[in-house]
Amino acid sequence: MADLKIDIDKLKGFVSEASVNSQEQQLVAHQESLLNKTGKGSDFLGWVTLPEEIDEALIGSIMQAAREISAKVDIFVVVGIGGSYLGARAVIEALQHNFAPVLSKQERKAPLVLYAGNNISEDYLADLLEVLDRHEYAITVISKSGTTTEPAIAFRILRRHIEQKYGKEEAKRRIIAITDKSKGALKNLADAEGYRTYVVPDDVGGRYSVLTPVGLLPIAVAGYDIRSFVEGAREMKRLVTTAKTISENPAFKYAAARNALYAAGKPVEIMVNYQPSLIYITEWWKQLYGESEGKQNRGIFPAGVSFTTDLHSMGQYIQEGLRVIFETVLQIEKPRRELTIPAENDDADGLNFVAGKRLYEVNRQAELGTLLAHVDGEVPNIVIKLPHISENTLGQLLYFYEFACALSGYLLDVNPFDQPGVEAYKKNMFALLGKPGFEEQTRELRKRL
Repeated sequence: MADLKIDIDKLKGFVSEASVNSQEQQLVAHQESLLNKTGKGSDFLGWVTLPEEIDEALIGSIMQAAREISAKVDIFVVVGIGGSYLGARAVIEALQHNFAPVLSKQERKAPLVLYAGNNISEDYLADLLEVLDRHEYAITVISKSGTTTEPAIAFRILRRHIEQKYGKEEAKRRIIAITDKSKGALKNLADAEGYRTYVVPDDVGGRYSVLTPVGLLPIAVAGYDIRSFVEGAREMKRLVTTAKTISENPAFKYAAARNALYAAGKPVEIMVNYQPSLIYITEWWKQLYGESEGKQNRGIFPAGVSFTTDLHSMGQYIQEGLRVIFETVLQIEKPRRELTIPAENDDADGLNFVAGKRLYEVNRQAELGTLLAHVDGEVPNIVIKLPHISENTLGQLLYFYEFACALSGYLLDVNPFDQPGVEAYKKNMFALLGKPGFEEQTRELRKRL
């Protein structure tokens, strides 16, 4: 049974209950379109049934690969960009020790997962190579095509490094490709070199791919229970694909609430967390919603803050800036650890009034106080509640976000499964780098610069 809950009580005074509930029949129709694959982008709806289609053979294969990797390496490098790394990173960073990079492998009980190919920073990659010089490592390279610029450049460099460090034959055993099942530059290279491979299904786009080997392999290598993660997604799928009312279906409620706010002049959504370990959940969510909805000069702009840290920076704007924003708070009801505030004889900082209280209680009261202050400042709040952070609840959360995102895109009448605007910067970059075939565009861009 799904544990995730949605609270939209703090929308009162901003949008009417009728404006939320009036979307129910549309949502039922969009739910059916997703299940029957009749809506926009229907060629990319494989993610909808993924939780039930992941079989034991695949899970077993991934877990065996993870055990083999863990036995020989200290570091596992995930090469990918966008959905090819954000889902895995979101889950791993939510579950791992907050200071995992400074723990030993024995303390972590699994390799440290690092990331490459998500930028083109020379300093970043040079620093990574310096670390890899000193540690045992393996690589997974994730790309359907193998030609996406950032990961392709990173993999060129890392492949050279790993071959020089271990020799070509051992390097082959330390590289896993997650790519198309039959075509593309990476698939061809993997076949030629004999890399172990896993498949990105044709009908699953990158930002919806966390329940494929794209997400499951890194999560397993990091030492986490992918069976429980998948089971959480299954629990959420059973709920959001069958419940037909806004009161019963959390994906309906979230999609309807945020679109009612959008119609009421709130085009910016800020995802709020109160745990630093959830920052990459927000980053994954930003890509999912930004890339899915931001089309045809419409869509809610997704932003994120980490409280209470950002209450001392962005908090001022949220409280008193332009009233075009609403917040969605990801609330975790029970932390993993316990820590109590001590009493001091001199009470110099004036904080003895919280002595004996757990930090969790102080954090929760900061959360509730902030919610009320922001609502008073005309910032409506949606609250997404999870009882705790675990593989199972994260599986629920990520599938919930995916299904709600698809529904929201359909409510906006856009295709939530393409990203045509992503190509614009690439064409300019290729032209400025002098790629053959871009000569005319190169001249025009250089004049403008």
